[in-house]
Amino acid sequence: MKKQVLALAVIACALSASITPRKVKDIKKDFLNSASPTVLVASHRAVHHILPENSIPAVEEAIRLGIDIIEIDVKVTTDGVPVLMHDGKINRTTDGQGNPEEMSFAQLQQYNLVVKGEKTPHKIPTLEQILRLAKGKILVDLDLKTDRLGPVMDIVKKTGTEDIVFFFDSDYNSLKYVDNISKKYMLMPRAHSLAMADSALTLFKPEVVHIDFSFYTPEVTQLIKKRGARIWINALGKIDVLLRNGQHEEALQQLLQHGANVIQTDEPELLMKLLKEKKLHI
Repeated sequence: MKKQVLALAVIACALSASITPRKVKDIKKDFLNSASPTVLVASHRAVHHILPENSIPAVEEAIRLGIDIIEIDVKVTTDGVPVLMHDGKINRTTDGQGNPEEMSFAQLQQYNLVVKGEKTPHKIPTLEQILRLAKGKILVDLDLKTDRLGPVMDIVKKTGTEDIVFFFDSDYNSLKYVDNISKKYMLMPRAHSLAMADSALTLFKPEVVHIDFSFYTPEVTQLIKKRGARIWINALGKIDVLLRNGQHEEALQQLLQHGANVIQTDEPELLMKLLKEKKLHI
C-alpha cells in the first residue's frame, strides 16, 4: 500500500511541469459569449485519471492543465459543512461507508479517498477549500447533489466566488432558489427536450443549457444560441472511449455536429489538445 501511495506522489510531482493557463477572466468572457467560436472544455469531477475524483489534487491538476471548467458535486454534512461527493454513499470513493449527508464533517474526515480501490492520503475536501483554490483560476460547475442549499450559498458568498461559479441542477426548484437570492448568479438548467430548453431559457435566462444527444439537433442549438446561452453536452461514456481509442475524428464529429460549445469529458487534456488543433480553442 505504501508503494502505491508513493507512486501517486511521484506521479503528482511529474504533473507539476509548467503550463501557462488562460486567465479566468478570458475564459469567462468566452463563456458568456454564445457566439464565440471557442469550444470550452469541462473536466468531469476534475482530473481523475490517477487522482481521486472531486479532490484537491484533481482540481489542482485541472488548473495546471489550463482546463476551462471543473465540474464538482456538493453535499452537506449533518453539521452544515458543504463537501465534495457525487454518490449517495461514500463507499465507492473512500475507504469508509455510509451516506455523507447523515454524517458529520468530523466523521467523514476519518476516511481517505481511493483511486480504483486503492487508498490515497487525501481526504474528502470541503467546498470552501475547493472554491478558494479555484478562485481567480478556473470556472466551477457546481452540481447540486443536495437540497440543503443555504450552506452552499453561504460558502460561495464567503469565498467571494460568485464570479466563477455556475449552478447546475435538473431540479428547477433548486435553480429558482439560487436565482431568487440574486440574479447575478450564473445558472445551467438541464433540459430533456426542445420544449424544456425553451422553458428553461424563458424561466432563467441562463448562461448555459445542458442538453443530451436524444434531442441534439440544429433546431435546439439555434434556439439556445439565439437566446444568448451556450450549449453543454457530455462526452462521458461512449464518446470518451472513442477519444481514448484514438478515434478522434469520429468523437469530434458527434460532439460538434450541431454546434455544442461546452463539452464535459473525462479526457479533458486530450480533448483540449484536439480542439486546439482544429482552431476551436485558444
